[in-house]
Amino acid sequence: MAVVVTLPWTKQRWALPFLCVLATTPEVSEQLGKRHKTVGMWAHQMMSLVRRWLPDRSIKLMGDTAYNVLELGLHANTQRVTLITTGRLDAVLHEPPPERAAHTIGRPRVVGKRLPSLEQVLQDQETVWQELAVDWYGQGVRSLEICSGTALWYRSGSDPLSIRWVLTRDQASKRPPKGLFSTDPAQTPEQIVRDFMKRWSLEVTFEESRAQLGIETQRQWSDLAIDRTTRMLFGLYSLVALFAQAVHPDGHIPVAQASWYRKQTSTFRDVLALVRRHLWDDFSFSPSPTDPDVVLVPRPTLDQLAYAVCY
Repeated sequence: MAVVVTLPWTKQRWALPFLCVLATTPEVSEQLGKRHKTVGMWAHQMMSLVRRWLPDRSIKLMGDTAYNVLELGLHANTQRVTLITTGRLDAVLHEPPPERAAHTIGRPRVVGKRLPSLEQVLQDQETVWQELAVDWYGQGVRSLEICSGTALWYRSGSDPLSIRWVLTRDQASKRPPKGLFSTDPAQTPEQIVRDFMKRWSLEVTFEESRAQLGIETQRQWSDLAIDRTTRMLFGLYSLVALFAQAVHPDGHIPVAQASWYRKQTSTFRDVLALVRRHLWDDFSFSPSPTDPDVVLVPRPTLDQLAYAVCY
């Protein structure tokens, strides 16, 4: 889990990890003699833990298709958490149950008439689409077509879950249609789309952590060592961002440039280099107490070496 924030040195959102659980495959769980837990089951526990830490905070949790689990949505409601995930186009959706007449015999209905699936809504020529302009992951404004509605998501044996669904499609047909589910039916379709887009910052965190911190490149043979280092490296990603904000609260962080590419804002690589240089500046390389410019190597050379090591 990561908290999505906007830091002073960039207009892009950053996802800062704060809770990490390593999930095993069914085969590995069997080899270890442990009951297998799916991603949804782990998320169930993590959600409860975060709510215990922050009992009064409003929480929105975004996830991909792996978190599109009815039981997880029901648990999110009990924990007062809004869960927004990608939804299956063939999900079973229903209307609310009709009002029960007096003196009716039998168990009350939990859902009403079955609604068309999102796949059927997508293919229906009479579906009314609305145009929505969104900031497409920092690549400029892009137009999407959306339609939305409320329904009860239901599966036999479970309680129904009240949701708002949003169906999106790309006008240029470059991307496949996508369905989004929110456990807060009061949200507007625009809010749901914009909230879900915040999840992309977590993919950037994964990529930057691999490139700069070496996540998923460890060579330990011990499972416990991999378990420890993976969690610590994700935590280090967040600590580096917090250190950089403490050093430069104004957000003026030097941006490394290349002759073939001009960066406009600081990336994690620049932030990591800033923190390294700030920590290493506390070391003294001077052998002379009377002349601080006399060092074992010339000052410009030392600065160049420090720059090369930091980056």
